[in-house]
Amino acid sequence: MPVVNFDYYDLLSLLGREVSREELLEKIPMMGVCIERFEGNEISIEVFPNRPDLLSVEGMARALRAFLGIEEGLKKYDVAPPKISLHVEKSVEKVRPFIAAAIVRNVEMNDEIIASLMEVQEKLHFSVGKDRKKMAIGVHDFDKVTPPFVYKGVKPNEIKFVPLGKEEEMDLNEILEKHEKGIAYAHLIKHSDLYPIILDKNGNVLSFPPIINGELTALNEYTKNIFIDVTGTDMNAVLAALNIVATSLAERGGKLEQVEIIGKKKIITPDLTPQENEVSIDYIKKILKIEDEKEILKSLLKMGHDVVKEGNKIKVYSPVWRVDILHAIDLIEDVAIGYGYEKFEDMLPKAMIFGSSFSHDRIHQTMIGLGFNEVVTLSISSPEKEFEKMGIAGEAVEIANPISSEHSILRQSLLPSLLEILSKNRHNDLPQQIYEIGDVVIFEKGRAKQKTFLAGVKIDAKTGFTECKSVVEAILRNLGYKMDVEEKMHGSFIEGRCASIMVNGMEIGYFGEIKPSVICNFGLEYPVIAFEIDLSKLLPSFYE
Repeated sequence: MPVVNFDYYDLLSLLGREVSREELLEKIPMMGVCIERFEGNEISIEVFPNRPDLLSVEGMARALRAFLGIEEGLKKYDVAPPKISLHVEKSVEKVRPFIAAAIVRNVEMNDEIIASLMEVQEKLHFSVGKDRKKMAIGVHDFDKVTPPFVYKGVKPNEIKFVPLGKEEEMDLNEILEKHEKGIAYAHLIKHSDLYPIILDKNGNVLSFPPIINGELTALNEYTKNIFIDVTGTDMNAVLAALNIVATSLAERGGKLEQVEIIGKKKIITPDLTPQENEVSIDYIKKILKIEDEKEILKSLLKMGHDVVKEGNKIKVYSPVWRVDILHAIDLIEDVAIGYGYEKFEDMLPKAMIFGSSFSHDRIHQTMIGLGFNEVVTLSISSPEKEFEKMGIAGEAVEIANPISSEHSILRQSLLPSLLEILSKNRHNDLPQQIYEIGDVVIFEKGRAKQKTFLAGVKIDAKTGFTECKSVVEAILRNLGYKMDVEEKMHGSFIEGRCASIMVNGMEIGYFGEIKPSVICNFGLEYPVIAFEIDLSKLLPSFYE
């Protein structure tokens, strides 16, 4: 999890009140974050992924002001209407289609602000941005360029500029080959014929996202007005990052100004309109056993929400930077934090629950003995990963309000996630072989059913069907079963090199060699074998 570092006295200046070290050591962990270190004036705090708004000293100060009762309720910022525009050309659609922007004026720049900006960018790139894949942030000295701005795709050798931290001009290909950031992040755009670029009215380069900004707009101690751009492949991530960075600067006294984004449709960013949700008071009482309704309302105010009680329901207005608020249960968690976990009475379970005598130990021991390493992946996936990259058609359970396009369905197979892990480990030596035991949701006779699968993959220059067959035979033999095989057609596997796994006349899975086209879809370059077994069929009594 990300660790944020900041200065104790800088935090106090943002809080607007003297708070002792002892009180901070007591209160900060109660907010749901961990203090890693508090030595001298330096504080290091570990932040859980669901609270990216706390990835800066400004965000931490804002949350603490509400939690400590200094400034309870929803924090509001004045936002000036747009005076400038940013035009989005169709040429970026296939490489990095989304962009949002903001201007922050009259910033009194100092070392603390520059350090905080650098840190929040880095932490957001890692967490919300998934290492810049979903979104990347650029901050610029606005007075060095001339609006309106344009975001478009250009050919790799079409434009030259001086990238941040360098003195000589480079074209975009040279940046990807020579600049340390280009080398690190080239894989994010190398697949495209056109590369994204942000230019001003005079053709000056602000940014080559998600790689590097231009040296022209680098911030310094004389910067007064800041232009923020956030580009990406996921609009929710783009907007979340913009709101967090822009309001962090507003906490420093900067004046927010919107930007008009003109593309397929016109949008105005940042939009700080609060999220509106509703939660039942009876539901809160049932979950938390808090009977005092005033305490419930006060707890939500301490967590930075505004509240309006309407009969037996509470209408809750949450800040847009609280991207973790997705459901009523998230608000109930905030009630518990604001109320104080230390106030809840200890309770023993009302019923004794005993686990089954069977465990996965034998399977794990078998896989480790065969040289496989265990991995655990997310149960939430995307149609692109589950179907398009795998070269198959199918249906999956859709999530009603997904946080991103990459997490919009429940997975129906473990293999796409395993192939994705191989893709992320291309830089490591071969062979690589990994496995997972995990839940999937598949459709049987028109109904969605949860199943537990065992799947494994191996990538190596010389692996093939025969090796995969021997691996599957060894697994089933160790579990006490004899395997038969039948030829199988599967869109992800090479025709003639895929087989059904048959036990007692019933198909429980399949194995074989992955198609070259699927291998390429995941950015891999060597043969891959794979198998997937439905443990719900193999061990039905355990999974009933």
